[in-house]
Amino acid sequence: MEFFRDLTQRSPARFAILIYLSLILVFTGLFSLPFAAEDGRVTPFADAFFTAVSTICVTGLATVDMATHWSPFGHVLVFIGVQIGALGVLTLASILGLVISRRLGLRAKLIAAGDTNPLRTHGGPVNEGQTVQLGQIGGLLATVALSTLVIEAIIAVLLYPGLLIAGVEWHVALWEAPYYAAMSFTNTGFTPNPEGLVPFEHNYYFLTILMAGVFLGSIGFPVIYALRQHLFSVRKWSLHVKLTLITTIALFFAGGVVFLILEYDNLLTLGTQDAWDTTFQAFFLSAMTRSGGFAILDVGELNGSSLLVGCMLMFVGGGSASTAGGIKVTTLAVIALAVWSEAKGRQSNQVFGRRIPSDVLRVALSVVAWGATIVALSTIVITQLTKADLGRVLFDVISGFATVGLSTGLTAELPDPGIYVMAITIIMGRVGTVTLAAAVAASSRSQLYSLPVERPIVG
Repeated sequence: MEFFRDLTQRSPARFAILIYLSLILVFTGLFSLPFAAEDGRVTPFADAFFTAVSTICVTGLATVDMATHWSPFGHVLVFIGVQIGALGVLTLASILGLVISRRLGLRAKLIAAGDTNPLRTHGGPVNEGQTVQLGQIGGLLATVALSTLVIEAIIAVLLYPGLLIAGVEWHVALWEAPYYAAMSFTNTGFTPNPEGLVPFEHNYYFLTILMAGVFLGSIGFPVIYALRQHLFSVRKWSLHVKLTLITTIALFFAGGVVFLILEYDNLLTLGTQDAWDTTFQAFFLSAMTRSGGFAILDVGELNGSSLLVGCMLMFVGGGSASTAGGIKVTTLAVIALAVWSEAKGRQSNQVFGRRIPSDVLRVALSVVAWGATIVALSTIVITQLTKADLGRVLFDVISGFATVGLSTGLTAELPDPGIYVMAITIIMGRVGTVTLAAAVAASSRSQLYSLPVERPIVG
């Protein structure tokens, strides 16, 4: 017990990885039970392990048919697993502690703070520059719990008539509506029916609600917390909120336009549809590459150029401290602003009347480098194992790393070694960049002297 207490104090990020791995092992055992499968047989370890990883890490990739392979008990496990994975294990632990003890001690606040922002250990727990200050952690935890319950409940209620319109029986829709709501808000993308979203491909009401759920899940709980307090007071929005919303919306529209241009004449995807269907589905695909994972089109039939654009959008992912994956939109925004500041000859990285410290840029670059390294190594290994087309492998690997869930069909065909490599990629993508950010932040030390300056040639 003393070991865990010391670990939570010294490194919440490492503690999070330990809990994630423990949960994955527990869910692997549960998915391996005979009554978790529809046919009553023991699910092979590789498939049970991968499903547990994909569920706890809210990814949405699968090596089995999620709709038909699992029994009702298995589907309930998936439903519970994505809720745990979406909240974040440290945040969930803090919420449970708050419910049980009815108070939030300093240690619990620091743990929850580290879960929402790894850089807090660098700037200090009471740094006024933090997006969510330490005194607001209790309110943030309440927002996390309530927003998850309320938003998923509202989405489920709104989805229910859409399911009925699509011909789903009323009693089946009572289960599928909250299931789809959970999978959209947690950005997981599993579907409870074998046909996936095909029965709803022209049900724009249903698809729009799904997109709204994905958007709300991808912007992050700190943004939801800030909007709840100052929805119509834009001047009171923090820099994090502004960068997250602006970058997310910009990437959504840019992705939709690019997909429309690249796929409008592809007869296997959008080329046979009318103008409205083509436009809507292009923007739906753009929204799902942010980490949603739902698919109407056969991703494997997209043009190579579209797959590359999808890889870029998936790699960026959603907002920090959200249910989405990727390097996060604020990471991209900070790096883009640094490039712009350099081009303008500014001495500091600044936007909206605020200066972004150099340590934030340093961690942003580290996260990108770390993510690119994980993707490159996984792609090399899986390509060697499967001898598959590089484009398909790269797309699925980035989808796994960014916990998106879209697939060209490659993941379901992976041999067992490839399944384990993809599972490790997913785990690293879900918790690896956060751990790296915390490690980089924690590695800073005061230095009372300066070394001589020498400038290497760059570029």
